[in-house]
Amino acid sequence: MTVTFTNTGGRPATKGIVTFETHIIGALGVDWATIKQTRPLPAPIAAGKRKEQTWPICVDAWRVPLGMHIETQDVTAKWK
Repeated sequence: MTVTFTNTGGRPATKGIVTFETHIIGALGVDWATIKQTRPLPAPIAAGKRKEQTWPICVDAWRVPLGMHIETQDVTAKWK
C-alpha cells in the first residue's frame, strides 16, 4: 500500500506511527474481521513537504479462506 503524507504544519514531523486497518471481506460482502498493523512514520517530513512511502500489507493465509478477500480501508497517522 502506498500512502502520501503531507506536513501542513510549521515544523518537521520527526517521528510517529502509521496504523493500517485491513478488513477481511466475505464472498457476500460481510466484514468478518479487521486486522490492525502499525509501521513507523517515514520521518522526517519537513514543514510544507510531502513524502510517499510504500508498505506490504500481509495477512495470514488462514484468515482469508477461499472466496474471501482483504481491503485496507483505513489508514491513520500520529506524529510527534
